[in-house]
Amino acid sequence: MAVLKCSVGRSFKIQTGMPSIFIIPTSHGWNFVRSAAPVSVPARKGSDNEAGGREAAAGKPDQNGSWTVRKLQTLEEAVPLLSASDEFVLGLPVSAVIAQRFRLPSVDPAEFPEMIRLQIEKLLPFPADEVTSDFELIAQNETESVVSAVAIRNEQLAEMASPLLNRGYIPRQVTVYAAQRASTYAPKGNALLIYPEGEMLVYAMTENGKLSLARTIERNGDHLQLELPQLRLSAELQGIDASYPNVLLDETCYELREAVEGILTSPTEIVGIELPPAPVKLNLLPESWRRRRLQLTRQVEWQKRLVWIGGAYVAILVLLFAYLGFLRFQLGRLDRRIARDAPGTEFVRATEAKWKALAPALDPHYYPVEILQHLFESLPSGDVRITSYNQSARQISVDGEANAAALAYEFIDKIKKNPELRTFQFDMAAPRILPNNHAQFRLEGKPK
Repeated sequence: MAVLKCSVGRSFKIQTGMPSIFIIPTSHGWNFVRSAAPVSVPARKGSDNEAGGREAAAGKPDQNGSWTVRKLQTLEEAVPLLSASDEFVLGLPVSAVIAQRFRLPSVDPAEFPEMIRLQIEKLLPFPADEVTSDFELIAQNETESVVSAVAIRNEQLAEMASPLLNRGYIPRQVTVYAAQRASTYAPKGNALLIYPEGEMLVYAMTENGKLSLARTIERNGDHLQLELPQLRLSAELQGIDASYPNVLLDETCYELREAVEGILTSPTEIVGIELPPAPVKLNLLPESWRRRRLQLTRQVEWQKRLVWIGGAYVAILVLLFAYLGFLRFQLGRLDRRIARDAPGTEFVRATEAKWKALAPALDPHYYPVEILQHLFESLPSGDVRITSYNQSARQISVDGEANAAALAYEFIDKIKKNPELRTFQFDMAAPRILPNNHAQFRLEGKPK
């Protein structure tokens, strides 16, 4: 896998909110710790020396409160347990990182990253631009600041996390498990943590919950007898108070309790797995990973939006087809009602046609005598004379002569205003003027 480069000393802010998944190194490989619904857990029985016998088979989940623990032998086994939307923290073993404690002049904290980068460059056997580092402030006074710095080579980190990266699963934080344990069990004062990672034991000195010194030693009494005093001396040479007010031994190493107490002459406390680990500031997530994770997060968000848009589009189509189906159903109902009422409608139409045909014989407004009577009533004077009258079933024609054209127009105007003749619509063409200046006219009336 290609080397992932990142600027040394870059500090990341931990995202707000508790992550739902932690992947942490253990003696058997890794623990996959996921947030789960609270369940009742039976009370543990037996003495502390039975802790080692409680290890479950690899891959079998154990539940403790609201967190589920699944034991994994490799990170590849975590791939099917993750999804693209999961927020998880990857804890690194001590053997994969370089941990160093520095004393720096008390300057502006914004200058710490550059100063620590310079200090780390002196320790690295490879180019500094191939390393990601971060730091935590242990203590500070007017003259100096004590800083815990951790670094890891990007190529080594990419190789370790390759099963996750190959599937596009990028953690939101990459930290050191020793720092997580220190923040959980010893947030104040000095402490010594001894716990297993793989086949080795981790010896981690902490100050105020920050990692000061971290080494790995073989897991047997002889090496403890030889290594613990030397590590204690190394801590004192670095200015770390090694009086061990608090010695914390992992429950899976219970058989080493008497040896540790004898060597360090300090009471030893047995601790178990923390669910979940306490949050820490250290974040060794390379910049290229952070950008890729942001890109993947945006892709997931857009996929969700597209799913919602697609769902809304499908819902609209479903409603549209349902509406069209409803309209077709209503149209079918109307067609059936029209077909059912067709005989009655046809009877009404036939009856109406018969009444219209009989109207001239039955309605007094169509009687020729009545019409002539009303026409004569409408004559403006004796100077207007009706010379011809014709009537058929659907039309009336009246010919006449007036001494002047104005009298003809006055005649047609009175006919239109006569309420007894409102059954007909009368029209008159322009009168024809005779040699004696009389006007011949013709009226035509049609039933309205």
